[in-house]
Amino acid sequence: MEHSQANLEDAGKVVDAATKPDDNNEKVDYNDERSQHNDKRSQKRKANGQQYGSRGGRNDGKRHKKGDMGRGEYFRDGPDKRTKSGESREKREGQDAGRYGVQYSKEEIEAEERKPKRKVAVLIGYAGTGYKGMQITPTEKTIEGDLFQAFIKAGAISKANADDPKKAGLVRCARTDKGVHAAGNMISLKLIVEDEDIVEKINAELTPQIRVWGIERTIGSFSCYQACDSRWYEYLIPTHAFLPPHPSSWLAKKLEELADLAGDREGYEGRQEEVKGFWERIDEGEIQAVLAEIDEDLRWDVVAALQGEEEAGAKAARADADVDVLVKFGKSVGGRKNKGQEEDEGGAMSEDEEQTVEAAIVINEPAAAGAERKVAEETESVTATAPSEDTASVVNSMVDSAISLPDIIPATDTSTTHPPATSKDQDRLLRLKAATKSLRAAYLRAKRRYRIPSTRVVRIQEALDRYVGTNNFHNFTIQKSYRDPSAKRHIKSFKVNPTPILIGEGADEEKSEWLSLKVHGQSFMMHQIRKMVGMVALLVRCGSNLDTLTEAMGAEKFSIPKVPGLGLLLERPVFDSYNTLHAPKHGREALMFSKFETELEAFKAREIYQRIFREEEERNEFGRFFNHVDNFKEGYFLFVGSMGVKACGMDLGRGKEGGVGGEKVGVEDVDAGAIAGDGGVAEVGQAEK
Repeated sequence: MEHSQANLEDAGKVVDAATKPDDNNEKVDYNDERSQHNDKRSQKRKANGQQYGSRGGRNDGKRHKKGDMGRGEYFRDGPDKRTKSGESREKREGQDAGRYGVQYSKEEIEAEERKPKRKVAVLIGYAGTGYKGMQITPTEKTIEGDLFQAFIKAGAISKANADDPKKAGLVRCARTDKGVHAAGNMISLKLIVEDEDIVEKINAELTPQIRVWGIERTIGSFSCYQACDSRWYEYLIPTHAFLPPHPSSWLAKKLEELADLAGDREGYEGRQEEVKGFWERIDEGEIQAVLAEIDEDLRWDVVAALQGEEEAGAKAARADADVDVLVKFGKSVGGRKNKGQEEDEGGAMSEDEEQTVEAAIVINEPAAAGAERKVAEETESVTATAPSEDTASVVNSMVDSAISLPDIIPATDTSTTHPPATSKDQDRLLRLKAATKSLRAAYLRAKRRYRIPSTRVVRIQEALDRYVGTNNFHNFTIQKSYRDPSAKRHIKSFKVNPTPILIGEGADEEKSEWLSLKVHGQSFMMHQIRKMVGMVALLVRCGSNLDTLTEAMGAEKFSIPKVPGLGLLLERPVFDSYNTLHAPKHGREALMFSKFETELEAFKAREIYQRIFREEEERNEFGRFFNHVDNFKEGYFLFVGSMGVKACGMDLGRGKEGGVGGEKVGVEDVDAGAIAGDGGVAEVGQAEK
């Protein structure tokens, strides 16, 4: 009790001292007490080796302003971040000024007659070859850059506003990336449009690759990006892409094996009835004749050099930053988050915004023949089982797949420690290259002459119809899970034109046949259209059950390769809401590309289709892509077989889990330095959502 009483007395004294004024009748300086407290805390941190930081762990002797002052003091006296950001932006814009357009002197600007600007929508089309995309930049050649210059020269933009497109309020409907085409696109801005011939004057200042279809007055608040309801895209694909894999390819053999395991052999052959025996007829009728003309001492080496399969094995590859990295089937690799991940089918993301995740494509490299060589030329290969002088047996072992044939090191080259090739070696390799090129050309001619049967086109349409409606497309983009709500997209229609397009020069039988696939949707995700087309092409060419496509829009994970971006183009944006509600209300014309249908179709045929064909002729992107898929000896794409996605994890005699002599190949297991995802096709951007 005495102890408790003493404690109470001490507490009372403390209370009295706190309430009693001091002798000088002064108030307590709480800020000073807080400062002393901060000093003591700082000394304590220093004693523990934690200097100049509120969170500790830093001892570099550098001043940390926030750690030396109170939080209130720092934010009260510190710089305004918005002011700093504004100053930085003004400095940056000042540096860029004049590089977008044309700078005129003050006297020239004042002498110009002032004319009213009107808010307009400019309907345009362009072939993107040779341009660094749609969006204007200070240092690159872009579609908008050329358009802005043409507006200035035609008098549609005043000299006072000629130095910066922001002064005209330029907005684009859909951004397209490097090399991507658009038959119909739109920009909205303020232009001087009093001249009735303004469209002709603008087109006179543009290259034939860019056309202005028309200029329409709009309401003042119009933004073509915000007002766009949906978009049409077109994908152009050669019909030989729907040919079945060559019978000697790895995929063709696995398709037959899976059909037998599933008891679906009759159904599988029925789905391939219209193309049955195509490759056998080509091999017997054309390839045998080509091989017969090759010197006997080279005949087998042509096959071996083109193939190089047994020597090189299955080497996984990885291309530049814009091509997909290798992953295990059914797994994903975490990467940097990207904003929205909206369709590259309208604007591919930059390297800083995405890390693409795809299945690998294997390239069979040729064996080294003598001295060290560098890759110089792409050729189509043949697969052989054993050396033989019998031309027929060589034909029966061939596979039409793409690899690179090596160049030789000249005898005068001293840059390597390897012995130089002799003149005899050089002569033999030159003859080998010539023979290989003739064999490759024979296959290309055969594929170019192929004409797709109408029953095959009907099957393509049946597959495309499964996309229509609202579905989950997490397997048709990157870094999205099935539970992500943004993976659901609405497809209004997806149609294949039943009348193929013949592209090329000469007689019709010498031209290449292409199909036009048109998709209409509200918005698209990264790579979505290319993967949708890729899935349909794989299923049709492999005689697959189309239920597999429906399963791919479910929760199961599929590794779907994306077809080359070469064939993709923006067809046109749609403005139904604006045309129905706002345009009539304010007396404006509807924004319709159909008004210019004749000019637009002629432009597509002349400037876009021909460019796509020429690029395919030069690079053989579609041929290489499907050839790599056919000879990719992993289970990633075996969902195209009769057993569906279950086959991707089965042991089919190539090692565990469908791999090559072991477990599945992952990122950590593969050799660096080659090609993935597109089978060697460089990424081509597409148009923004």
